[in-house]
Amino acid sequence: MKTFANFLKKHKFKLLAAAVLIAIIVIIPFIFKPESKSQNYNSYFMDLNYNDQTHILSGSEGVEYFNNSENAFSSLYFHLYPNAFRQGSKSPVVSSNNFNDAFPNGESYGSINILKVCDENGLSLEFSIGGSDENILQVDLPEELYPDESVKIGIEFETILPNANHRFGYGENTINLGNFYPIACVYEDGKGFFTQAYHSNGDPFYSDVAFYTVDFSCSSNFTVAASGEAKSQQTNGQTTTYSYQGDKIRDFCIVLSEKFDTASSQAGDTTINYYGYQGDSDLQAMADFASQCVNTYNEMFGAYPYSTLNVVKSNFVHGGMEYPGIVLISDTVSEEDYQYVIAHEIAHQWWYGVVGTNEYDHAWIDEGLAEYSTYLFFENNEEFGLNYSSMISNALTNYKFFVQIYQQINGDVDTSMDRSLDQFGTEPEYVQCVYTKGVLLFDSLRESVGERKFLKALKDLYKDFAYQNISPAELIASFSSSTGRNLENFIKGWIEGKVVIA
Repeated sequence: MKTFANFLKKHKFKLLAAAVLIAIIVIIPFIFKPESKSQNYNSYFMDLNYNDQTHILSGSEGVEYFNNSENAFSSLYFHLYPNAFRQGSKSPVVSSNNFNDAFPNGESYGSINILKVCDENGLSLEFSIGGSDENILQVDLPEELYPDESVKIGIEFETILPNANHRFGYGENTINLGNFYPIACVYEDGKGFFTQAYHSNGDPFYSDVAFYTVDFSCSSNFTVAASGEAKSQQTNGQTTTYSYQGDKIRDFCIVLSEKFDTASSQAGDTTINYYGYQGDSDLQAMADFASQCVNTYNEMFGAYPYSTLNVVKSNFVHGGMEYPGIVLISDTVSEEDYQYVIAHEIAHQWWYGVVGTNEYDHAWIDEGLAEYSTYLFFENNEEFGLNYSSMISNALTNYKFFVQIYQQINGDVDTSMDRSLDQFGTEPEYVQCVYTKGVLLFDSLRESVGERKFLKALKDLYKDFAYQNISPAELIASFSSSTGRNLENFIKGWIEGKVVIA
């Protein structure tokens, strides 16, 4: 592992280069569609080394942080998601129903230790670990950071992985490095930094897009899939170092395994890599299916802006998980549902990846759009045997059954959609109100405004809010503008639980 001083020296020029690159992007139109509004993006530079004997990831992280707000900051805040896996954390990382699947070898713990924080010259900065559950790193700045200014800091950390079939952990077949590093909290004008802790419901994450330069070292026995574009790999003895570049991506994920076998396909300008297990007979079929998903979504919503998309079979307690440029598909998903999960997770590359949202407070936006996009995929690709009308009918039946059961048990049921993850009492309540009702909302909206206007609204949403985080109010305004209809009462009726679905 390089010394921290050498790391800062190595990346000092890169930080400057990134700033110059950002300035160029502001002046010269971005070559990919969709286009984004001009703003300064944060940059992350990481040197990572994974020890597969200790299951510890050693990391050095350089961050150039831009203040895009209207306020001055005396401190910056970073999420420490791995601390949700530590012993004594307040919120479980999975529901009790999923505990044994997540921890097949018994409960296991992980965490992240912050070893040092310094400025760009290597001088130590004061920091503390806080938040509601030791989930936030607070870095005190040597001087106030004013609007449109940037600051460069370095963070040295050590991440300990649990033995868990989760986004973050090592299992029998794969090692999943999701949400493993300090990532800057989103700042919202009028609200401040978003510092909510981890929750077992949904995807408790919220981040801005940024530039990533990542060097990842591990045993040469592993095959590695990651976010971003693979630039190079160098082997020195028993260790291989992989270099990645991710431009304007929302997060960074790495999955590695000694059991991977791969196949590739092409969708427009994007190479699709499918990582299955050795002995799988469907490698090329799954790569081609993923390619068909990307082609379909390209046509419906707008072009996928990245050169690589990795679809990765993995140990994962839930069906699948999305990250920029990489999606995880659980190796426990049944054969009949496997393609459905791939289609859903790939849809998230548009809804979450490019058009982001606060997944903690407004999960219905990205999950509802991704789930409905999955329905649209199968409607436009009938050869896979799923009928759109039947899927909508099943969703309606499932939702009505959920309401009926909850009313019988509790006497009442909260059917509102626009709630934070910790406000859903159970996982089924979250799934039905966010996914299933999300599908019914967008199907009803399509029926109300007509298919042509509805699909135009999706294209406009993707184009106009690329690389941003969209709020419910902005989504409503966007759909209203695109369709020429005031849809505020219509959509609010659904998300506030006022619509009665008979």
